[in-house]
Amino acid sequence: MLAKLPDIEIRMIQVGRQMLRVGIKPGVKDRPPLLLFNGIGANLELAGTFMRALPYVEAIIFDIPGIGGSPAPGFPYRPSTIARLAANLVAQLGYDKVDVAGISWGGGMAQQFAHQYPDACRKLILMATAPGSIMVPAKLSILFKMVSPRRYMDQGYMQAIASELYGGAFRRNPSLIAAHARGMTKASNLGYLYQLIAMAGWTSLPWLSFLKQHTLVLSGGDDPIVRPINGRIMAKLIPNARFQVIDDGHLFVVSQPDAVAEIVESFLRE
Repeated sequence: MLAKLPDIEIRMIQVGRQMLRVGIKPGVKDRPPLLLFNGIGANLELAGTFMRALPYVEAIIFDIPGIGGSPAPGFPYRPSTIARLAANLVAQLGYDKVDVAGISWGGGMAQQFAHQYPDACRKLILMATAPGSIMVPAKLSILFKMVSPRRYMDQGYMQAIASELYGGAFRRNPSLIAAHARGMTKASNLGYLYQLIAMAGWTSLPWLSFLKQHTLVLSGGDDPIVRPINGRIMAKLIPNARFQVIDDGHLFVVSQPDAVAEIVESFLRE
């Protein structure tokens, strides 16, 4: 079962007992591919523009079980489960090493993968993310909006709250909000709930200082969801990390795909 987006092949792959909807963008073969973990409730298409902006990097992304086209599992899971699922997918695709990136919620999965499979992870990129439940939190009004998947099911609601929720360019450019809303696939209530449960009580703080990967931490200067101080803390704790602030909000990967892709490409070439 195959479908096509420009430069991204989308296919269904059975990994153990879990069926995954996987997107693969071709790239050079002289370095590891980039495994990308998406944000909460986000189907892989929402990262498509960023992936296509990476001119040389081969990139792999999959819909988290219960989101997009990946069916929900029978039971809740932990980040370690998603890391193991991703490692098995990577091995099934024929790779023994990857670079790993994570956006927002996916940044937690990326940290877990780097910790759980250090030999399989060459470099780590953390974007608009935090070290889990122990973090400098967003305002309560923002947290209440994040608890519900309504924005992924109601485009009108998404457009009404996007500027407050995501900040940065989404405050200034209504066309960005509309384009982002059009790219969304309805997330299931169960799938979204499982993603919330996965992060409940999870934190990377006890072991960030043991990560060996060269790490790039990117934070939006106007990010209402994950305040940039969280990225700064992670970069201080990870031994081989550097921190950079993007002049934008939470979804700088969506609003500045070319600029962010250039930063990522440069880091991966080093």
